[in-house]
Amino acid sequence: MAVSPKARVHASAVVVDGAQIGAGCTVGAFCVIGPQVVLKDRVELKSHVVVTGDTEIGEDTIVFSFSVIGEIPQDLKFKGEASKLVIGARNRIREHVTMNAGTEGGGGVTKIGDDGLFMAGCHVAHDAQIGNNVILVNSVAVAGHCIIEDDVIVGGLSGIHQWVRIGRGAIIGAVCMVTNDVIPFGLVQGPRGKLDGLNLVGLKRRGVPRSEITAMRAAFQTLASGEGAFSERAKELGASQDSAYVQEIVDFVLGDTDRSFLTPS
Repeated sequence: MAVSPKARVHASAVVVDGAQIGAGCTVGAFCVIGPQVVLKDRVELKSHVVVTGDTEIGEDTIVFSFSVIGEIPQDLKFKGEASKLVIGARNRIREHVTMNAGTEGGGGVTKIGDDGLFMAGCHVAHDAQIGNNVILVNSVAVAGHCIIEDDVIVGGLSGIHQWVRIGRGAIIGAVCMVTNDVIPFGLVQGPRGKLDGLNLVGLKRRGVPRSEITAMRAAFQTLASGEGAFSERAKELGASQDSAYVQEIVDFVLGDTDRSFLTPS
């Protein structure tokens, strides 16, 4: 066990030999930390947190009570193979959140970026790849192998189907079931999630120039009502404009995926 002398570990916490706890960490009452766990500097675990498996938690992250971080996947194909969970810096992981390690079939690593907010009751399944500045509102469920890019917000009680990709800057409304890929900056609403426009509020908050927003709105209309298949419309867009934001949407649509897309209604 390598516990920094500058860490504070409550007397009732169980820290198994082999765990590494960095300087400035706080481990609250009745926490359980497994032998392969690495807590980087200034991580705070509130009371009754379980961190297990081959799990790394980045600097200045706070994990709230009754969360279980790094347990084995909820996947019947998992046979005990080595796998990991890597969590970045400055995340806020609220009460009753669960995050599972990866599987051999999915690359072996579940990865969480930096500066995320994971509200109470969220679940991040095996092999998911979560970007930076992501917000999962209360009771969101992210299935295995999903990719959620930077700056995405997923509304409360929503579910993301396995293998789905959600592009950068998209926003998913509350109580949505998202079964197909979502383009960058997309706005998804409805019980069976439908692509209902662009995340214009988010774009304006980020200071995206008006000219870029205008180009993206025109591109969205082309994707919604142009001729040919969705991918063909995207190829046509890529050949006819010079907006970096539109090009990001085009590259996302033409990238590798195991799912179809939510298309504009």
